[in-house]
Amino acid sequence: MTEAEAARYHINPFDLTKVWPHKDYPRIPVGVLELNRNPVNYHAEVEQAAFSPANVVPGLGFSPDKMLQGRLFAYHDAQLYRVGTNHQYLPVNAARCPVHHHQRDGAMSFNGNFGSAHNYDPSTIAGAPTQNPAYREPPLPLPAEPADRYDHRVDEDYYSQAGALYRLIPAAEKNRLTTNIARALNGIPAHIIERQLQHFAKADPDYGRQVADKVRSLQK
Repeated sequence: MTEAEAARYHINPFDLTKVWPHKDYPRIPVGVLELNRNPVNYHAEVEQAAFSPANVVPGLGFSPDKMLQGRLFAYHDAQLYRVGTNHQYLPVNAARCPVHHHQRDGAMSFNGNFGSAHNYDPSTIAGAPTQNPAYREPPLPLPAEPADRYDHRVDEDYYSQAGALYRLIPAAEKNRLTTNIARALNGIPAHIIERQLQHFAKADPDYGRQVADKVRSLQK
């Protein structure tokens, strides 16, 4: 059933109390699941198996079926509790082809954990991972407007509340805050320090100036 057909079909195709008439939409075989042996180790191959309907090829979307929408969250959440945050690396769950993503760390990480590779996005460091918008989940068509991921960067107001908080705290606390930040920045590459100082200055000019002066005094 296409999205256009779903919009004009005589029943709501996503109503859990309804069945799609097979005369209109006959079942389409998509493959055969062959069980050809018993598990060698039941715990490793069965107890640790983790299935989730959210595991799809990048670029595919999900229908507004209420049970599916609930299971997209609930199944993965259950696996995190039952098997652990790195359950997808276990042999019974691991992809059979190379996978490129940002997930690392967490309990029981055992596969090298991406070594010393950088894992920040956005980043100015060469070789750092970046998102490929070609593989994002497409918006979900709804009558009013498509449901899509919320872009938290839409207002670009990153500094007003940080500056307001800085101006509220007493002078002694400002001194301790900027001193601790300067000590943490001391010794890291200069271009990173300069980028960070710009953030403090955008929140409040005095904030940026205090940190900058103390970093410079530590470097003498």
